[in-house]
Amino acid sequence: MIEIVGVHSLDHFTLTVPDLDEAHHFYSVFGLDVRRAGALLHLRTFGSDHVWADIIHGESKQLKAIRFGIYEKDAALFSERLAGIVCNRPDGVKGTGIWVRSPDGLPIELAVVPKSSPDEKAHFALPPRISALRGAAPRHLLGTVKPRRLAHLAIFTSSVPHSIGFFQDNLGLRLSDRAGDGVAFMHGPHGSEHHMIALAGSDGVGLHHSSWDVGSIAEIGQGAMQMQTAGFSSGWGLGRHVLGSNYFYYARDPWGSYAEYSADMDFIPAGTQWQSSDSPAEDSFYQWGPPPPADFSTNYETSQS
Repeated sequence: MIEIVGVHSLDHFTLTVPDLDEAHHFYSVFGLDVRRAGALLHLRTFGSDHVWADIIHGESKQLKAIRFGIYEKDAALFSERLAGIVCNRPDGVKGTGIWVRSPDGLPIELAVVPKSSPDEKAHFALPPRISALRGAAPRHLLGTVKPRRLAHLAIFTSSVPHSIGFFQDNLGLRLSDRAGDGVAFMHGPHGSEHHMIALAGSDGVGLHHSSWDVGSIAEIGQGAMQMQTAGFSSGWGLGRHVLGSNYFYYARDPWGSYAEYSADMDFIPAGTQWQSSDSPAEDSFYQWGPPPPADFSTNYETSQS
């Protein structure tokens, strides 16, 4: 039996923003458990102590680092594999694992942590009926949509092919699907959703969106209304993607990137020989939904520098 050495989870990300109060408001309205911890914000999902993200103050929005989880039995093998590309932990970012940089210079940590990616396809269903005769509840009974976990990150890269090679050769991620050199989706070998990371072509590194799992299409629609009612009216959706199959709504944050409500993503069990596809963008971006915003693919981290 071939030993699989690869990351098992997307565990955490660190983002700088120019206004922590603004970030606190945005992510709280989105439905996350946002807690101040000194000079930064921790993002959790309700009912879990896992810290999915640190939001820290900076002059502008910038994706500072990503952490992937590895098994303790693989730590020595990763140390040997990555010996030639290790780097120092970036200033202001926590983490005591193995640090490397992507081809675009993004700091990436590999840390021994419990597996947080799902081991099976996430539960997905319609919400319960309000009564035997009525399906939909009045709006005042809906409550707040609260995501269950971080699903994936979509990051910009100056070269999708080079980034695919980096994540395959060094982290053990596997290509799920791609649309030429414009976008690619990668999953973990130990069982994960269709992608724990997406790569989008740009002129440099940056965060396009963080994606958060919810349990139904109804929650996506309610989440969209939740954001719009709070004044975050810009976004994209409701719709359904082709590659990954998930239903979505993207809420635009104050810095030009997005937080996505996502439901019913395809799942790739451990040991599956997934056949990746290379599809034309016009046939694989989204199956149905409104047209995306004109600047949906703009990397504001490079355009503001």
